[in-house]
Amino acid sequence: MVENSSVPAETDVATPHEGLYLGLISGTSADGIDAALVRFEAGAAPTRCELVIGRTYAWDAALRERLVALGQGGDARSLEELGTLDIQTAEAFAAAARALLKDAGVAPGEVAAIGSHGQTVRHRPAGAAFDGRHPFTWQIGDGAVIAERCGIATVADFRRRDVAAGGHGAPLMPAFHAALLGSPDEDRAALNLGGIANFTLLPARGAVRGFDTGPANCLMDAWALRHLGTAFDADGAFAARGEVDPALLARLLDEPWFALPPPKSTGREQFQLDWVEARLGGGERPQDVQATLLELSAVTIAQALRAQQPATRRVLACGGGVRNGALLARLAERLPGVAVETTQAYGLDPDFVEAMGFAWLARQTLAGLPGNLPSVTGARGLRVLGTVHPAG
Repeated sequence: MVENSSVPAETDVATPHEGLYLGLISGTSADGIDAALVRFEAGAAPTRCELVIGRTYAWDAALRERLVALGQGGDARSLEELGTLDIQTAEAFAAAARALLKDAGVAPGEVAAIGSHGQTVRHRPAGAAFDGRHPFTWQIGDGAVIAERCGIATVADFRRRDVAAGGHGAPLMPAFHAALLGSPDEDRAALNLGGIANFTLLPARGAVRGFDTGPANCLMDAWALRHLGTAFDADGAFAARGEVDPALLARLLDEPWFALPPPKSTGREQFQLDWVEARLGGGERPQDVQATLLELSAVTIAQALRAQQPATRRVLACGGGVRNGALLARLAERLPGVAVETTQAYGLDPDFVEAMGFAWLARQTLAGLPGNLPSVTGARGLRVLGTVHPAG
């Protein structure tokens, strides 16, 4: 029996229903808060959902700077600062939810629940450097504040229950992908190109699996910010001006993490500019480093897919990386015989798939249904995820 004491006793867990749910997420690159209002069809396992409206809201620049620094392994200056950041992050998420509802012309009372991912500041599923024995993951953005500001039941803190059950707490999108993107006719893979890349493997027959492959955008974004002053490399134009440096690529690929078998997950604390700089030979042109970082993403993604599901016939990509045409082109070249498409063709806006997924996870939690897949995260079993903060 799946249990989670965070689900209120009065919640009707037997009949998940059609209705509106709102998903919120800010990924590892912290390049904005994605908000999605989603309508689900009735039934315990919906096979269709509708994106009513999706928007991305900018972070306050100073707050984003601190969140990125923490996510890349920096330390909070004090407990007081960390507590304040937790509330500031929640206020930003709540503001995004209210703005989305205003744009949609939807009253808070029409929304069943908000599912908020929060902002990851540490992800140590194999144990922290402090003692190596106590795995944890930490997403700030207090769900109680979001519920209070929005007047909507809010489910937050999704990852920690899976980690407590021996899992990685990531990736969490495979159950959502399986419900909406799987096919009985061919082996597919859903590919999220966020700061970190992760796969959901959707075989025509067999267990769904999923895992992180390494950097997608996080290193390219950080390098573009340093050398262009922009948050990302628009359509890979900066990388296109350079040439791949084979020696640098080889040093980057020598990272032992890439050889680890699934289940595995990672974050900015592993793949950030200090990691790149430690492998530079000196004197590289910035555009050549960018081209090499793009190639690193393409190579590691393609290698992981060939190793774990070689019969894949279709890759369905989502996340910010789908806006990088150069990255998608390199992936297609690295995966001959595989159709590389976006999720748009299957009814899921690639910019908002993750936000939609956290709306789905909130729905699962309120229905008393599991949100993880042990075959993906390595947890000891199915678990209802998240903590529920009632509307009032």
